[in-house]
Amino acid sequence: MFKLRDYQQETISNLYKSMRSGHRSIMVQQPPRTGKTVIMADIARRATAKGNRVLFVVHRQEIVQQVIETFQADGVDMNLTKIGMVQTITRHTADLDPPQIIFVDEAHHALARTYKRILEAFPDAYKLLFTATPYRLNGEGFTDIADDLIIGKPVSWLIDHRFLAPVDYYAPSQIDTSKLRTKRTGDYSEDSIKEAMKPKIYGNAVKHYEKLGGGKQAIAYTYNVDSALKLAQAFNSHGVTARAVSGSTPKEERNQIIEDYRAGRIRIVTNAELFTEGLDLPNVDCVIMLRPTQSLSLYLQFAMRSMNPREGKTAIIIDHVGNVERFGLPTDDRQWSLEGRKKGKSSSGATIKSVTVCPVCFASFYRTNDICPYCGSPLGEEKELEVVDDVQLKKVTKSRLAIVKRIQSSAIMKNVDGKRPSELNSLKEIQAYAKLKNYKPGWAYHYAKQRGLIK
Repeated sequence: MFKLRDYQQETISNLYKSMRSGHRSIMVQQPPRTGKTVIMADIARRATAKGNRVLFVVHRQEIVQQVIETFQADGVDMNLTKIGMVQTITRHTADLDPPQIIFVDEAHHALARTYKRILEAFPDAYKLLFTATPYRLNGEGFTDIADDLIIGKPVSWLIDHRFLAPVDYYAPSQIDTSKLRTKRTGDYSEDSIKEAMKPKIYGNAVKHYEKLGGGKQAIAYTYNVDSALKLAQAFNSHGVTARAVSGSTPKEERNQIIEDYRAGRIRIVTNAELFTEGLDLPNVDCVIMLRPTQSLSLYLQFAMRSMNPREGKTAIIIDHVGNVERFGLPTDDRQWSLEGRKKGKSSSGATIKSVTVCPVCFASFYRTNDICPYCGSPLGEEKELEVVDDVQLKKVTKSRLAIVKRIQSSAIMKNVDGKRPSELNSLKEIQAYAKLKNYKPGWAYHYAKQRGLIK
């Protein structure tokens, strides 16, 4: 039986209080690296001790054995417990003994049909939906599957109380503030923005790891399999032991790499589409980001992978693609809600293309159509991101991020100047237009609703 931390006990207490209040499908927000599986194991132990059945749903095969080991170590009755992948369980709900409790791991995925089929198959069960980020990239909320939200301690509190490691975050200084010039409106001019900010992948990953990483064990997130292989080769050629893994790596080889990494025989693992959610690698002290993302969930999983605490430790995050300028620091406190935020229509089955940079707002993202998902500007022909080796990454501060936000706002204002309202393509453009024209505060909301851009 594990000795739970006070904040974990508080989450469990709040969860039981919600259940006693009549809620039966409860989403639980708990930041990455703070023991979601341990919390679920404690609840499962109490449930199975009373003869109740438990179903635990995961979305990656690598996590299944890890959950089994945690549950066994905490004394959960495994004869009353079923742990499996969503892809398997969704096809065999009729074969299962009805559970009294269903746990869903990484529950921000739970709006998918496969998860809903499982949840709907057992209407009498309590559904406990755990996630670090109750947020969906397409703006959907979770009110269809959850009737209450339990929010865990904020990241800043967890760092202050030494449950997470503090962070030094390095990113490209894409903004040369000496080149910025303001107009009479107080916004930066278009020409000075172009001079001050350039959309590229910045910095040589090996050199910056050698300078900033301090020899720490690291995970590098790349944007495709080929880049993961090339990066591992580059590290090895500089005497830093590295291995590349991806979803196509054979299971036996992948398991051996994980074992060698945990034993310290490998310094760096480079990967594409792997090691994002759930998998426990406690000795990660450094994260290297070479993959731009527009997903807050993915960004926080990337960044906080390095924040397992240890006496005297400061985690290192080296962000070569400016993700921090889209989402802020991983240590920022965020407001979570079950309510959705509509961002316009999107296709969940859209084909993801190569990394694209918007020429107007400089956002980096995986392109799914011909409109920038951030500012609504039309996109031209795709170009590969240029890698600039001789750029020095600098420590990120809140004041620097404030300048970025001001630049992005200025770029959107420039984009809407001279347009008619009917030519505006996003809520952000409508808000910028209203500000430009000094319209009353409620105009943007009502016009966006009239246009169908918000519901």
